[in-house]
Amino acid sequence: MPRLVRDGSLEVGGRTVKVTSVGKPFFPDAGLNKGDLLAYYRDVAEVMLPYLAGRPLNLQRFPNGVNGKGFWQQGASDHFPDWVRTVTVERRGRGGTVDHVVCDDAATIVYLANLATVTFHAWTSTVEHLARPDLVILDLDPDPDQELEVVRAAARAVRKAAEEVGLAPFVQTSGSRGYHVVMPLRPGPDVEVVRTLADELALLVAARDPDRLSVEWRKASRQGRLLLDTARNGYAQTVVAPYSVRPKPEAPVATPIDWSELGRVEPRSYTVANLRRRLARKADPWAGMAAEAADFDPVRARLDELLAEAGRRD
Repeated sequence: MPRLVRDGSLEVGGRTVKVTSVGKPFFPDAGLNKGDLLAYYRDVAEVMLPYLAGRPLNLQRFPNGVNGKGFWQQGASDHFPDWVRTVTVERRGRGGTVDHVVCDDAATIVYLANLATVTFHAWTSTVEHLARPDLVILDLDPDPDQELEVVRAAARAVRKAAEEVGLAPFVQTSGSRGYHVVMPLRPGPDVEVVRTLADELALLVAARDPDRLSVEWRKASRQGRLLLDTARNGYAQTVVAPYSVRPKPEAPVATPIDWSELGRVEPRSYTVANLRRRLARKADPWAGMAAEAADFDPVRARLDELLAEAGRRD
């Protein structure tokens, strides 16, 4: 399929999507315009869709390209076509509701990209189980002065601990400064219970390498150590969806990788310019993720045992 996109209508997944202003520069440093972004999302829509479908989304939009002012969109628009799905979501602790967009088909991906959505951020739970996550996330995003090898070592340490407790860890480049480790879970416990599980898994990993890793949120308290960030596990929190473009000058892409690739793939190795070549020669490393979802109770029990062994729990 050619990359070229022109103003007018684009056929995607059996639907007609109107596309506009395709010549507008969106990533000037990389020489990419809005049409290039649309073509990218059209081409990766089918491989990206499983990580968006059925999940409320937050959209990071840049109407004038990434060098211009961007904004976050949570609520759905009254101008959406009737085939774009939305879901009404309770605001926990704040009252009221929000109508989030839900991306269930390739046409919706391209439609939202035409609205200048650069990055898709997805909930860790689905519409069917809004308060019961099916993903556990550890975000390994270093401070600017921290070495990449420490981040890679942290990712491997998270992998080891996750496998010990019975979780199946998957890794992706963040498209920014670090990596995300994502572990599928069968929906069951409330989000706060899952958040505690993520916090204590991070605590276990940090306890095993206290000189380099930390769970302290205050930078001063970390004293140069890498934060094992679990904040993505809260209610209505989101994680960058696989194959999303990030608003950085070179148009990097959050990319699922095999664990064997971790040592050579940097957080911004894959971009709009080269990601399609990767998909042409390599299957999606996360394709089997859903089948690896773990049951919560045995994971929780095994984590308690390991925390006790590490002296972090009586």
